[in-house]
Amino acid sequence: MFDYETADPYAYSMLKQFAAHNRKFPTEAEHIMWQMLRSSQLGLPFKRQHIIGEYIVDFVCLPANLVIEIDGGYHDQPEQQLSDGQRTEWLEAHGFTVLRFSNEEVIGDTDRVLQDIEQYLNIK
Repeated sequence: MFDYETADPYAYSMLKQFAAHNRKFPTEAEHIMWQMLRSSQLGLPFKRQHIIGEYIVDFVCLPANLVIEIDGGYHDQPEQQLSDGQRTEWLEAHGFTVLRFSNEEVIGDTDRVLQDIEQYLNIK
């Protein structure tokens, strides 16, 4: 599946620029996660900073319809939690499962995060 096939065609060019910037300047947790997911290490391909609809998801495995989001501290804010909930609902309504991990989980408990992802992929 090509990037533009999952994107909102009206927002694609703007989102494409944001996604490219995010790939160039990942957070520490995103960098760690990408090292675990890249090159089909888990048996399936992942993309990072991929456009789906009007959203840029942190990581996606299109064959498994799996989205992985890495949440920084600002995701604890009530308005961000509301936004994240709406985003998750939209993604789930379009056939994706969303796994969310905090920066702290990815950085401090990498093995468990990887096990959670592997467990989901093995169930699929």
